[in-house]
Amino acid sequence: MLRRLAPLFVVTALVLAACGPKVSNDKPPETGDVAVARVDGQTVWASDVKREAIAQGLIGEGEPLDIQSEMFRQMLDEVVDRELLSAEAVKRGLDDDPVALRRLEAVRKRVLADMVVESFVEKGVTEENIQKMYREQQDLATHSEQFKARQIVVGSPEAAADIKRLVAAGRPFEGLAMERSIDSATRFNGGDFGGFFPLDVMPPAYQTALKDAQPGALVGPFAVEGGWAVVKVEERRPEQPLTLDVARPHIVRFLTYGQIRDLLEKLRGGAKVETLIPRGQNVPGAPSEPANAPPPAPGASLPPAAEVPPVPAPVPPKK
Repeated sequence: MLRRLAPLFVVTALVLAACGPKVSNDKPPETGDVAVARVDGQTVWASDVKREAIAQGLIGEGEPLDIQSEMFRQMLDEVVDRELLSAEAVKRGLDDDPVALRRLEAVRKRVLADMVVESFVEKGVTEENIQKMYREQQDLATHSEQFKARQIVVGSPEAAADIKRLVAAGRPFEGLAMERSIDSATRFNGGDFGGFFPLDVMPPAYQTALKDAQPGALVGPFAVEGGWAVVKVEERRPEQPLTLDVARPHIVRFLTYGQIRDLLEKLRGGAKVETLIPRGQNVPGAPSEPANAPPPAPGASLPPAAEVPPVPAPVPPKK
């Protein structure tokens, strides 16, 4: 049972409702919600289980969670465990403990902060804005060439020249790769690099050797890490742009971060915030910074109110 328990901070957050007075929860909290369990008369809704999965970072906000999935069943077990543990805490009077009340107040503030962030972001992260940024990025993007190729790596330029002679004489390139290549990453795939790859991510030696190569060309030998390479170019095409579906999560995160940053700057600009710890003073339990650590960037002391994974900043739009 214990292996299914959520991390402590998640349990604390979800105990908040259970520590208050019990009220009837027979009415679905969300449109279309489904009752999935009852614990001592208290209904557990599908939305409760989904919220648990979001809190643990297993799914993102807005992502679906199939009630027939194994993840849903695991999360349901954890929600039931939480209900039982929180009810037991109330029986023992822990809901009136000063430490518990302080923790619950902190959780309440975090939930409220998350809700105001969600409502603020909802106005800025619209489908229209997502598509607008996607179009801007496509207009500004520079696409390199993609190659589909095979290679044979051997220990000397003489051995590589011998490979070229054998291929010219009709020996299959794939068979020679499996027989003679010393590159373990590609050898057993007949030298295949593994589908199309953009040239600009390859080591410099490959970029130089392949930049003018056309399909069907046998390039090399040229020196690479660990030996000498002969490369057979099979196809060449312009790099395929990201589709909107693939780019959407990155655009949403970027727009979300921008909305949160703007909101916090506005709130801090209208509030009196006093930091009582002098700069450079060690805080007990805080990790020490390296002596050569760079100074924080402007605004670095203003963390976002919600966890937003960092994403590369899109190219600034044209003026």
